Amino acid sequence: MFTGIVTDVGTVRSAEQRGDLRLMIRTAYDLGTVDIGASISCSGVCLTVVDKGEDWFAVDVSGETMSKTAPDHWHEGAKLNLERALRLGDELGGHIVTGHVDAVAEVVGTCPEGDSARIGVRVPRELAPMIAPKGSVTLDGVSLTVNDVRDADDGSTHFSVNIIPHTGQCTTLGELGQGQQLNVEIDVLARYIDRMLAVRSQ
Repeated sequence: MFTGIVTDVGTVRSAEQRGDLRLMIRTAYDLGTVDIGASISCSGVCLTVVDKGEDWFAVDVSGETMSKTAPDHWHEGAKLNLERALRLGDELGGHIVTGHVDAVAEVVGTCPEGDSARIGVRVPRELAPMIAPKGSVTLDGVSLTVNDVRDADDGSTHFSVNIIPHTGQCTTLGELGQGQQLNVEIDVLARYIDRMLAVRSQ
């Protein structure tokens, strides 16, 4: 479990295709406090530490994970929003995040709004019942509040979020541009409610 509060921006140092894709990720984390087998959210994807060095850790990205996530994250030089797993007693500053990506979103536009930036995002229509104004959503591992939601004529759903200066500076979201793809995870509570309603209506 995570909270969607990014604590480091790592850089993919190398990407090697083995049975799965092995990534070495450079980080400022104290790797002496990170165990082999620990979970780290990498731009919203829960991955397992399989090796580590003084300033890097390695993860294996399966074919299934790659097929369900934004492809631009998994190559040498890519920047990743990192968050270590939540521990009992930690401050829950964002919302409960599982690190299981629901869909790949696309940035449809950005515009300044005060000191912040408003980001418009397109997601598949099937996520529409689980995205609500003032609700929580995770984009590339960052916990954000939904501003508004609308169903578009092309069959997708659009929503917007605001990126405040601090978030823009401390995550990769400050560099977003139109057409960029993002890993999106809807609120886990909304996911369960949607499932319960679907079962009861059968």
